[in-house]
Amino acid sequence: MSEPAPLSIHHPDGEPRGGIVVVQEAFGVNDHIEEVTRRFAAEGWLAVAPHLFHRSGDPSFGYEDISLVFPAMQALTAEGVLADVDAALSALSSAGIPPERTGIVGFCMGGTVALVTAAQRDVAAAVSFYGGGVTVGRFGFRPLVEEALDLRAPWLGLYGDLDQGIPVEEVEQLRSAATSSGQPTEVVRYPEAAHGFHCDVRDSFHPECAADAWHRTLAWFDEHLGA
Repeated sequence: MSEPAPLSIHHPDGEPRGGIVVVQEAFGVNDHIEEVTRRFAAEGWLAVAPHLFHRSGDPSFGYEDISLVFPAMQALTAEGVLADVDAALSALSSAGIPPERTGIVGFCMGGTVALVTAAQRDVAAAVSFYGGGVTVGRFGFRPLVEEALDLRAPWLGLYGDLDQGIPVEEVEQLRSAATSSGQPTEVVRYPEAAHGFHCDVRDSFHPECAADAWHRTLAWFDEHLGA
């Protein structure tokens, strides 16, 4: 296997409250993901975004043509993705942040990775924005309805009812599976939102839903990361 991912790291002013791993969309660690990572730093967290596409040359993409991202996505493997997440977790550990003050959040395919991480690694909380692969696994991972049964940390899922790739019925299956884990879990559905509703440079951006989801995300980490 190649070297683990390079990391975008954003530091808060003063001592970090804890650490947040920010997992990219299918479009790479682009300007939007860098901005989200900076926003977590502004809230007092040491925020780290692993570049999951580094084995494909570390490309980032605009939102105009989804077909451009397919080669980089198809090159991902479960082993490689977890190695890259481990690199981010190691960076936080090296900065003195223990697992009980470490969270992970992901968007789009990163939402998938965030839930899987909460099932397979030691973190204190996880948040998934419209993570797919609910009933059919991606990248070599099990379907999320199976991974969710093994959650080891509190998990929050944020989904739009108008998401054409993640049917409401699947979201409800995921809710049930996560509840069965015994961990604190919550699934929030936004009836007026589509996929990518949190990204302010996508056509699907929904300001009200994005603001609510961001508020819930910060509150979830405040509650579960011992801040």
